[in-house]
Amino acid sequence: MDTMGAVRIAAMADVHCGKASAGTLAPIFAQVAESADVLVICGDLTDFGAPEEARVLAKELAGAGRMPVVMVLGNHDFESEQQDEICRILSDAGATMLDGGSVEVHGIGFAGVKGFCGGFGRGALGPWGESIIKRFVHEAVDEALKLETALARLRTPRKVALVHYAPVRETVVGEPPEIYPYLGSSRLEEPLSRYPVTAVFHGHAHNGALEGHTTAGVPVYNVCMPLLRKLHPDRPPFRVVTIPAATAADAEAAAEFPAVGGH
Repeated sequence: MDTMGAVRIAAMADVHCGKASAGTLAPIFAQVAESADVLVICGDLTDFGAPEEARVLAKELAGAGRMPVVMVLGNHDFESEQQDEICRILSDAGATMLDGGSVEVHGIGFAGVKGFCGGFGRGALGPWGESIIKRFVHEAVDEALKLETALARLRTPRKVALVHYAPVRETVVGEPPEIYPYLGSSRLEEPLSRYPVTAVFHGHAHNGALEGHTTAGVPVYNVCMPLLRKLHPDRPPFRVVTIPAATAADAEAAAEFPAVGGH
């Protein structure tokens, strides 16, 4: 964190840590520690959602030293239905796991959820017809409500949202159009426009675009590691975004949204 109060966030997603990943991620995390003030990882922390993979990742995180680490889960982390154990292992390693929760780090408020799919804009799936379709849409709505609740808890003038699935169509462009509905949901964008969010980070779209914006103009960053490696093979596979210090106007805007509940 610089003397002016700006905070450097190093962001990545889709780590897909497996049993054979030992020794491959710690050097990357060490580079992060030299480049940023906080590390965020936006899901697909493991490859098959196995606790053994989470333990490998936990050991690799030692490369980041004492740097704050904030994470959300991705769809891969649910594959073995042991996501609670994965969260426990990584929490024990010092990471803050968000699933509808929020945390303040260096004066920045972080709110996070996994998110869900369902499509964007006029192409979004609606809750009509068979009950299984309604349940599918209900999951996307629930994740959006969790994100809204997490943002509402924050009092910080600067807020950052972490999701795994894309909240806007812009950052999935580059993927086959047929799979857009499986890469994210515009329902996730609604709370991002309702609250004064400074930036949004997500993953999941391995062949999408690096940047986009919400309809309110909030920058959205796709920090999927395979995408970063493909587009910038000469750089470390993470994105550093500097969040400037809050101004008096930011503080006034945050005060318009009183916090609810606890973290």
